[in-house]
Amino acid sequence: MIGYLTGRLISVKPTSLTLDVNGVGYVVSISINTFEKLNGKESASLFIHTHVREDAISLYGFAAEAEKEMFELLISISGIGPKMGLSILSGISVDELKHAIASSDVSRIIAVPGVGRKTAERLMLELKSKVESISVEGEAAGPFDIKNEAVAALITLGYNSKVAEKVVRDVLSTSPKLSIEDLIRRALSLLNV
Repeated sequence: MIGYLTGRLISVKPTSLTLDVNGVGYVVSISINTFEKLNGKESASLFIHTHVREDAISLYGFAAEAEKEMFELLISISGIGPKMGLSILSGISVDELKHAIASSDVSRIIAVPGVGRKTAERLMLELKSKVESISVEGEAAGPFDIKNEAVAALITLGYNSKVAEKVVRDVLSTSPKLSIEDLIRRALSLLNV
């Protein structure tokens, strides 16, 4: 079973990449969040989940161990396979998903494309006690709440949720100590360029 790979990136697409590890090319399925972390880099180190079925062996790669752990929790739920697990992690970051499950925020989970109310409720029911074990690097309650408020404000103003999340995440990555007002102002200035 493959658990970790480090190598040179041959190609990177939003849903998969090819990693050259000592002359062997591995095709690895990835989430959008992992794609954003790896895009433009020449090499990568990925935490790997090896999924074995009777007709295929598939590799799923994650830039952070917390994302791999969340993926494995997601696919442990009946009705959620690896493709749906990757889709969920492409639509919401691990810390946001963890917070949404812990606080029973159904509306945030069903905002992820392809996730309906029943699936979201099953996620919360089955994972509520398990998500606490996942530690997200740099996790802090303050910035997380400010990020959610800013994204909600941008969505209310009519912006797409995925676009709003990306812009807010970009602003916070360069200036993590902003007030909510300044964060929304900077995000709006980026969106209106």
